[in-house]
Amino acid sequence: MTHFSFNPMDPEMLQDPYPTFQKLRDTDPIHRSDLGFWVATRYEDCRSVLIDKEFGQGDFSKNIQLFYDDSFDVLAQPAYAWLSRVFVMQDPPQHTRVRDLVAGALTHKRVREMAPRIRQLARQQLHQFAKSDDGNFITDFAYLFPTLVMCDMLGMEEGEFSWELLAELNQAVADTFPVFETRALAPEELALANSQMEFLTEFFDDLFQRRKKNPRDDLTTAMVKAGDGGDALTKEELSTSVIGLFGAGFETTAHMIGNGLFCLGDNPDQRRKLQGNIDLVDAAVEEILRYESSLQATYRTALEPREIAGQKIEVGDRVLTIVAAANRDERHFDNPEAFDISPREQKPLTFGGGIHYCVGAALARLEGRIFLEELFSQYPNFSVDVESARLRGAFLFRGYQDLRVQLRG
Repeated sequence: MTHFSFNPMDPEMLQDPYPTFQKLRDTDPIHRSDLGFWVATRYEDCRSVLIDKEFGQGDFSKNIQLFYDDSFDVLAQPAYAWLSRVFVMQDPPQHTRVRDLVAGALTHKRVREMAPRIRQLARQQLHQFAKSDDGNFITDFAYLFPTLVMCDMLGMEEGEFSWELLAELNQAVADTFPVFETRALAPEELALANSQMEFLTEFFDDLFQRRKKNPRDDLTTAMVKAGDGGDALTKEELSTSVIGLFGAGFETTAHMIGNGLFCLGDNPDQRRKLQGNIDLVDAAVEEILRYESSLQATYRTALEPREIAGQKIEVGDRVLTIVAAANRDERHFDNPEAFDISPREQKPLTFGGGIHYCVGAALARLEGRIFLEELFSQYPNFSVDVESARLRGAFLFRGYQDLRVQLRG
C-alpha cells in the first residue's frame, strides 16, 4: 500500500473495488487520498462518522471545488445549485426542517398502503418484459419499475405522462446525477447536467402547480401542503425534494434490483435457497443491500476536530465513508465475502445513519421484497446471463448498464 492513493475513478477498481476496500480496511482504514479527502472503510469507523452530529455537510461550494479549483463558480451551475438545495446535502437547522416536511409526506403508512399497487406494477412490468427474448433487464425493467412506483406515489396518471416522457425523465436523471459523483465533470457532462436539470425543474414545477389548483390524495399534494404558513416548502424546495426522491428511486432502487438479480444468477445455491423458502425474501433484500450496495459511499465534513483510528481530522476536512467497504468488514460481519441470504443479525450501512438516514429506505426495501416475490412466483425458471453483464463506469452508484435476462414460468 506504499504510495497508494485512493482514486474513485480508477478503471480497474471500478470493475471490482472490493480487493482495494479490503486492503484499505487491513492496512490504512482512515486513508488520506491525494485527491484531498479522507477515506474510511471499516464498519465502526464509517458508522461513527455517519452518526456523529459533528460530521455534517459543511461548505457546499468548497466541497465541490475540491474536485475543480477555487475559481470554479459552483452555484452558477444549475445542476450543482440544485444539489446544494437537496436536504441530504445540508446541515441543521435547514436540513432538519426540510427533511421533516418531506418525511411527513412520505410516511410509513403511505408506503404500506402502496404495497398492493407496487405489486400490481411489478407483475405488470415483469409480464411485459417476459415478452422480450433475452432483453436488457436494466433498461427494460429495473429502470421502469421504480419510476412507475414513484409516478404512482406522486399521483401522476397516464394522461400526465407517456412512455416516451418516462424515458426522457429517466434519461434526465441519469444525465444529472453525475453531480453526486466524487470527481470533476467534463465540460460537456456538466453542460448536459445543467440542461437536464432545467428540464426536470420545469416538469415538476408544472406538476406542483396543477396539484395546488386541483389537490388529490397523493404524495405531490401532501408535499404541497407540507408545513404551515411560513414553514411550508418553497417552490424551489418542492421541486428539489421531488427530483431527489424521483432520482433516488431511479439510481439506487433500480440498481438494487439489478445487482440483486445478478447476485442470484451468480450464486445458484442462494437462488435455490430462496426458491425453496420465500419467507427468506426480507433477508435476501438485506443481503443484496449489504453485498452489492447500489450506493457505494457518502461524504461527510468535519464540523469540529475529530480523531478516528489514530488520524486527526481537522475542521473542514472531507471524509468519504465507503459503506460498500464497511458492509464487507470481517470485523463486523461473518463470512462477509460470501453472498448468503440466511438472516444476519448485523445490518448493512447502505442507507447511511444518523440524521441523514435515507428517508426512502422503507420504500426501497418494500419494492425489493415485492419484486423478488413476484419474480419467484411468476417466473421461477428465469435465467441470468452473468457472463455478458456490463457494469456502468461510475463509482458512487454501482450497477449494471446491461444485464441479459430471460423470464420463464
